[in-house]
Amino acid sequence: MVDKNNKWVLVTGGAGFIGSHVCEALLKRGRNVLVIDNFDQFYSKENKDKNLREISRVARQEQAAFQFIETDILDITPASFDSFPLESVIHLAGKAGVRPSLEDPDGYFRANVTGTLRVLDLAVARKNLPVIFGSSSSVYGNDSVVPFSENQPAVLPISPYAATKRSAELICATNCHLYGLKIAMLRFFTVFGPRQRPDLAIHKFAKLIEDEKPITLFGNGKTSRDYTYCDDIVRGVLAAESWLRDQPAGTCEIFNLGGSQPVSLLNLVEALELALDKKAKIKWEDKQPGDVERTFADITKAAQKLGYAPQIQLHEGLKSFVSWMRTK
Repeated sequence: MVDKNNKWVLVTGGAGFIGSHVCEALLKRGRNVLVIDNFDQFYSKENKDKNLREISRVARQEQAAFQFIETDILDITPASFDSFPLESVIHLAGKAGVRPSLEDPDGYFRANVTGTLRVLDLAVARKNLPVIFGSSSSVYGNDSVVPFSENQPAVLPISPYAATKRSAELICATNCHLYGLKIAMLRFFTVFGPRQRPDLAIHKFAKLIEDEKPITLFGNGKTSRDYTYCDDIVRGVLAAESWLRDQPAGTCEIFNLGGSQPVSLLNLVEALELALDKKAKIKWEDKQPGDVERTFADITKAAQKLGYAPQIQLHEGLKSFVSWMRTK
């Protein structure tokens, strides 16, 4: 039985990489957490089950309330959570990955755009429930000026994934205008750390190097990414959620959450070699469609309004990731 006097934070996609870390951080702050996840087959259900067990362990340790509902955001309605008095939604569910989106643009649109609409319907029905939306640095494409700032138009995404994230941002802005919703859209910059999805470069490369198998690099190795450790992202998400709850109706803001220190692909491989104490075997292939040349976050706005300040450098974060990878 749910205590009607206790407020809950709904975390969509809460069994995933970023979502599970956000849930644990909320529980450690004494917040009650309701998670929904559909166990999308993009990566194994076993990994997400482990994440949920860890969240449950933290909930018991902190004596906080945690509940999980297996469902798809496409299937939710405002009545889906009638028994839960919600105080905010952290919307992290959706289909991830640039290259897979080239093969399934329709699926990405349904999950990332229509799915976001379902969450916004819930917010409208609950009288302007604050919504944190997990967006992506991919929306900037290749035509934005570095470092990327939130006031750039970001109208030329170069992958279906990026286009769906930008479309979802625009739907959020529309709902702010029409219904006075309070929404903070957070553009994540290449998040890494324990529990990272196995398809992402750091996890994939580290596993191959560890197993003394070749890694494949595309292009000339000069593309760069603004790698951001998961704990820094979580601090940014929670700061945004706290800030947004105190804002007036109709608040609609975009924030970059990044490390603000781009690293080239070749330098990333060198850092992984150092963290693993192993040498990489490299195979080169042509550049892949949909991949942006670089990402670089201007985090001035997040610093000023949210107090956001990344604390974990790449080398330190890679050490933590490798330690987790070797013991999981």
